[in-house]
Amino acid sequence: MLKLGLTGGIGSGKSTVARVFESLGAPVYYADIQAKKLYNRQDIKSAVSRLFGEKVFDSRGELDKAALAAVVFADKTQLEKLNSLIHPKLEEDFRQWVKILPAETPYIVKEAAILFEAGFDKNVDKVLSISAPEEERIQRVMKRDKVSRQQVLDRISKQWTDTEREKRADYVIFNGNDRMILNEILRIHNDLSGLVELS
Repeated sequence: MLKLGLTGGIGSGKSTVARVFESLGAPVYYADIQAKKLYNRQDIKSAVSRLFGEKVFDSRGELDKAALAAVVFADKTQLEKLNSLIHPKLEEDFRQWVKILPAETPYIVKEAAILFEAGFDKNVDKVLSISAPEEERIQRVMKRDKVSRQQVLDRISKQWTDTEREKRADYVIFNGNDRMILNEILRIHNDLSGLVELS
């Protein structure tokens, strides 16, 4: 089966695109969602505690994701520490997920905001990058996550730019608020399905 990496900056609309692929029958691995699930594992909690201390846990001993985000998005070194812990675990989780899929599955999608930054692109066959105007992305995330403009800008600054992603991607979709992108997704779906038939 072919593996399509789906990426884009925060607020670009990649999760919406992923759901369209799902509706077309492609299994989708949501890396960000799976990463959040990893934080519920005791071994991960213990490792996070060793790295960042008790300040990122609430009074019940549960991980306070907002407190952790405040620490890592304000300091690149801290973010790198967290990523070096989580990314290998996430890759192993992805490999196990692929193993249980039916062998006849034509292609699957791995949705990850930091596909390139984390090196996840090495384990996919093609990459689709979703780009969008920065101001639209900022407004989308402020509304969705109830966060400040500066918090969104901090997150954007830790990710590759649209231009950097576009240079490395096999497919690019521009997802501005005034654009209809369904036909572009269908074209990529048909292209991937055709590649599978040729292989």
